[in-house]
Amino acid sequence: MLAYDTLSRAEIKLDLDPSRVVRVFVCGPTVQDSFHIGHARTYAFFDSVVKYLRIRGYSVFYLQNITDIDDKIINRAKEENVSYDVISKKYTQEYFDLMKALKIDSVNFYAMATRHIPEIIRQIGILVDRGLAYETSDGVYFSVMKFPDYGRLSGQDLDALRTGARVDSSEEKMDPRDFVIWKKMKPGEPYWDSPWGKGRPGWHVEDTAITEKYFGPTYDIHGAGTDLIFPHHEAEIAIERSISGEPYLARYWIHSAMINVNQEKMSKSLKNYVTIRSVLEDYLPEELRYALLNAQFRSNVNFAPQLMNEARANINAINTLYEKLKFDLKNRASRGNNPFITIFTEIFENGLDFRNLFKNLLLQVNRWNSEFGSIGLIQKEFALEAIEWVDSFTGILPSGKGDSSGDELIALLLKLRKSMREKKDFAGADEIRKSLREMGITIEDRGEETIWWKS
Repeated sequence: MLAYDTLSRAEIKLDLDPSRVVRVFVCGPTVQDSFHIGHARTYAFFDSVVKYLRIRGYSVFYLQNITDIDDKIINRAKEENVSYDVISKKYTQEYFDLMKALKIDSVNFYAMATRHIPEIIRQIGILVDRGLAYETSDGVYFSVMKFPDYGRLSGQDLDALRTGARVDSSEEKMDPRDFVIWKKMKPGEPYWDSPWGKGRPGWHVEDTAITEKYFGPTYDIHGAGTDLIFPHHEAEIAIERSISGEPYLARYWIHSAMINVNQEKMSKSLKNYVTIRSVLEDYLPEELRYALLNAQFRSNVNFAPQLMNEARANINAINTLYEKLKFDLKNRASRGNNPFITIFTEIFENGLDFRNLFKNLLLQVNRWNSEFGSIGLIQKEFALEAIEWVDSFTGILPSGKGDSSGDELIALLLKLRKSMREKKDFAGADEIRKSLREMGITIEDRGEETIWWKS
């Protein structure tokens, strides 16, 4: 299996040992606001990758952190005149609800930063004792000059980083590149006790404390969006390797690219910030998953109506065939050695290539749809199995009939339509078909039976 590794700057083979647990860590969200489609892209991508590894026989432990204490959370709490944990709990729950809606359910454990304060303090203590970090009046800082490999992941030169760093005359930092690992409390802020006074952890050290607790000093895959390569992941490497003495933190670094909106970088300042919740008001979760996965993961995705409309059309084509195959193969047999799955596997494993996978799936789906009446039983069984195989890790098939609360109404309308057809009232039957279509329901007459699905 090939994937682009950020540290190597090359596409390399993921040499994972099937005899032991594969440890995967992906940076989770800071829970201070509603979540945007950039979050959806990162988490849908890694959800699908982890599910694929499991399909291929690997035992995977997928860990994600939740940053539930941060300057942004504190500032939001002040704006709303509530405690910081009111904000963090509200948006943590929203995050979980959105992940469930998007079928992102492969994470084994979510680790809250505030529940790992002892582990964080321990790591800071080691760094201070070794002279790799130092205390000031406002916190504890990691000394970047003590870690020569700083900048290697992002390909930045240490001297250039010094020149470009912001210099604040009020700071007591020894070097403008140094980063905070413990922030001392300001009046009215939440705090935890530590050897350096009351305060709270810096962002970077929470991740290393969490991964060291559950994975040890090294693990297999570290993932996130490209926006976290610098300084966040550089800082993680510096902290953990300075503590462990190991030559690496993660064996493989995989980063998914960003989202543009109408060809512009998505940001609140440009007022083109698109939330997951707003997209799900108009589109199915599966359509959003398809749209965000349907790209080379290192390429930016341009989010526009055309992207979502294309996703809707393609999901509808796949689902139409899927429902027809299910109807015809109620007593199907498993043939094994499915040639389409073999082809799709080779395509996907050449760089975790969802785009090429979907392209080839759609080529087959369109052929199967157009030639459906002449396809033999074995071919149909292969087709159904191949679609289900792709869906098992991409999550692109609409969730069946979904909420069953409307099923009785649909069944009643289909019964009425059948009665109208028997009475030759085809105009009335067509009106019911039209009404169902407006409800997002596609129907197809198959002899005496009518099948339906949400489209």
